Amino acid sequence: MNGTTYLSVKALHVIAVIAWYAGLFYIFRLYVYHAQKRGEPAVTATLEVMERRLLRAIMTPAMVVAIGAGIALLVMNPSLLRMPWMHAKLGAVLFLLGYHALASWTRTKFLRGEYVFSETACRWLNEVPTVLLLVIVIAVIVRPGA
Repeated sequence: MNGTTYLSVKALHVIAVIAWYAGLFYIFRLYVYHAQKRGEPAVTATLEVMERRLLRAIMTPAMVVAIGAGIALLVMNPSLLRMPWMHAKLGAVLFLLGYHALASWTRTKFLRGEYVFSETACRWLNEVPTVLLLVIVIAVIVRPGA
């Protein structure tokens, strides 16, 4: 492995994480509007298209690339797995994967007219990626326990 390959994969990882996060920051905001406008079929139809495109065209592909590139980085530098900060980062990533799954599940329920989360709950859920971002950035940049 040469340094250029590692840094290229790392750059791809960061780009994919940014794209994934763009969707993670927005999806539950769309659900807030969806819950607000549940009695307006024309509005909810538009929101359903936006939600589908966000999940299928941006969030899921970006997640796959981010995870794939992250795994590649760990394969290229397995010593990272011995670092406590990496454990914190990977733990937060597991929560992000769960959040992504929750967003997909919520969309499925909303499509069926089952509003499993209120507008207020969607507002609170919209803050989860920010908290996880704080954990990840502090873990990677500050590297506590390193």
